Amino acid sequence: RPIPRPIPARYRIHSVDVNATVRDQIASVQIAQVFQNTGSRTLEARLLFPLPEDAAIDRLTLIVDGKELPGRLMKKAEARRIYESIVRRQQDPALLEYMGQGLFQTRVFPIPPGARRRVEIRYSQLLKKDNGLVDLHLPTGTVKHSHRPIDTLNISVRIDSSSPIKTVFSPSHDVDIKRPDDHHAHGKLTLKNVFSPDDLRMFYGTKDGLVGMNLVSYRPDPKQDGYFLLLASPEVKLKKAKAVPKTVVFVIDRSGSMNGKKIEQAREALKYLVGRLGPRDTFNIVAYDTQVESFRPELQRVNDRSQKAALGFVDGLFAGGSTNIAGALTTALGMLVDKKRPNYVLFLTDGLPTVGERNEVQIAANARKANRVGARMYSFGVGFDVNSRLLDRLSRDHRGQSVYVRPNEDIEVQISKLYDRIGAPLLTKLAVNFEFDKAVRAGDPQPITRAYPRELTDLFRGEQLIWVGRYRKSGRVKVTLTGENGGDRRSFSFATSLADRSRDESHGFVEKLWALRRIGEIIDELDLNGTNQELVDELVRLSIAHGVMTPYTSFLADEDVNLAARDNTNRARVTATRKLAQASGESGFVQRRIKGRLQKASSVPAGGGGGGFAAGRFGNSGSDPTADRAVAGGSPHVVRPTVRNIGQKSFFLKERLWRDSTVTAEQEKRAIRITQYSRQYFDLAAAHRGTLAKYLAFNGPVLVNLDGKTYRIESPAGK
Repeated sequence: RPIPRPIPARYRIHSVDVNATVRDQIASVQIAQVFQNTGSRTLEARLLFPLPEDAAIDRLTLIVDGKELPGRLMKKAEARRIYESIVRRQQDPALLEYMGQGLFQTRVFPIPPGARRRVEIRYSQLLKKDNGLVDLHLPTGTVKHSHRPIDTLNISVRIDSSSPIKTVFSPSHDVDIKRPDDHHAHGKLTLKNVFSPDDLRMFYGTKDGLVGMNLVSYRPDPKQDGYFLLLASPEVKLKKAKAVPKTVVFVIDRSGSMNGKKIEQAREALKYLVGRLGPRDTFNIVAYDTQVESFRPELQRVNDRSQKAALGFVDGLFAGGSTNIAGALTTALGMLVDKKRPNYVLFLTDGLPTVGERNEVQIAANARKANRVGARMYSFGVGFDVNSRLLDRLSRDHRGQSVYVRPNEDIEVQISKLYDRIGAPLLTKLAVNFEFDKAVRAGDPQPITRAYPRELTDLFRGEQLIWVGRYRKSGRVKVTLTGENGGDRRSFSFATSLADRSRDESHGFVEKLWALRRIGEIIDELDLNGTNQELVDELVRLSIAHGVMTPYTSFLADEDVNLAARDNTNRARVTATRKLAQASGESGFVQRRIKGRLQKASSVPAGGGGGGFAAGRFGNSGSDPTADRAVAGGSPHVVRPTVRNIGQKSFFLKERLWRDSTVTAEQEKRAIRITQYSRQYFDLAAAHRGTLAKYLAFNGPVLVNLDGKTYRIESPAGK
């Protein structure tokens, strides 16, 4: 009679909690995983924990439901046999990324039907330090390869340092970082219903003084321009300098469309802002509908009397009338006369201009003419009826940014969140200079190019400057940041080096981060200045190389689209021209919000989901990753992903084959064919270890370039 087939083990991962405490480069890590047996039989479980490559691990302990459980610490050769046997037996290549790493394996422990088991791994590790940055890598372990989503993933990091902490930065996730003082930092990340979570990467740097700076460079090919990331962070507690006195003018829309909850939230936001002004600040409020009304004819010094009167003015704001945007902006900008202090305009609207000048280009031109002091403008667009292109134009012209608030979002929360960031300027009118040991000769091209943001923002207390760009010249370099503080010009310098050729991909995130911001800048140019074929060509090229699917290149993810087709740029140009013509409405709103997220990207999202680096994924934690993408014309929820970003490569699914975007038609003809799970396959994975073996971890055929050779991995016969 037939042999009964084994019943597959059924379990789910209820939660993963990762807690790390770092004290002067020593990390104590605890990873707790709660497993639940969802089957009808007792599950015999054994946990595998791959050890981070080249990590100095000490005192590794495993605890199951509060009891310490013995385990075996395996060296790389023995661990390789374990990894291979699991991959071969389960016909699942996911564990290949751990080839070349050690392994901690527990003995079997039972999980009864319906029961949960809490498994904890505790270890200590000496963290690496490079170019002044301590590198913390927190693995999620093999749970990332679970075939079901994890209900909740919580990561908490506490950094305690005897030296003042300046830089704290995560290139892998949008971590909520708090800085209670100069010697402590806390980072938190919570993800719900997450599938295949990436390991968390976090850097921090320490330095005495008002401002600390660090530079990370990446250059995989010495024949091509490299990539750099400059981080600059001020003291948290300002001991040697006080926050610079500033001038703020709040411009608030009180037209009829603001009636109801919107005007109530705007009033509460204004009260919050007035209450947060510093004792040496000056301010005013401009409210507009058909007419323009100011709180006072001129700027007011902050004191109890002026603040109390301003709160009374705010309480008297009610919605009604039309929308005179042009009049409100020229009135607000005309009040600003002192070039020596930083000037900020916070401008809020929920509609189109309906009174006075209505042409967006002319409104922007009038505002530029009225801005005689170089004020920065922060524009808030509320709801879908705003002219989002006008807001972006104003923010770009006046070196600020646009914030778009959905109809169901709280205006007060969004405005207060921004003001909390910019409320205490420390250095203004920033400039960065690179001075190489070997002087740049006259006539040579500029050594630093295409750096973003194009216009450096002011440096605020508790904030961090993140500046990415390309470099042509490598070697030792002195980096100097200059800025104004209270009328005095201050400068901060440090010596570092730009890599001639990177040893590995550990800093590859710098290239990805640059690509995200460059794509945002290209879209901004197309949006504000019209279609340019060279820019469209670059947009398509970067989208393919980095797997970044924008509303204008999302068609590249379709399985029947040839990535090498000449028509791709024409299709992208037509799509961009048509979509960017939508200056208002939900589509226009979403497109500008996506563009802004790309321009301000500070982390590189995981690339295993639908649509690769889907544009809708950028922004704060908790934002809807698919809502923006669907409306903007990108791909909404994709059941079967067709773009994957793994390490430094992007793969597109074409005709049931995962194609490395760098493989040319000629290389494909010469590809070495290897059968998945064969001896040759495992030898190839072992030869390239985890760094490159991860590019083989596909359930299905894959075409990939590795170390100058092209391989086509075929599925075994019968699959």
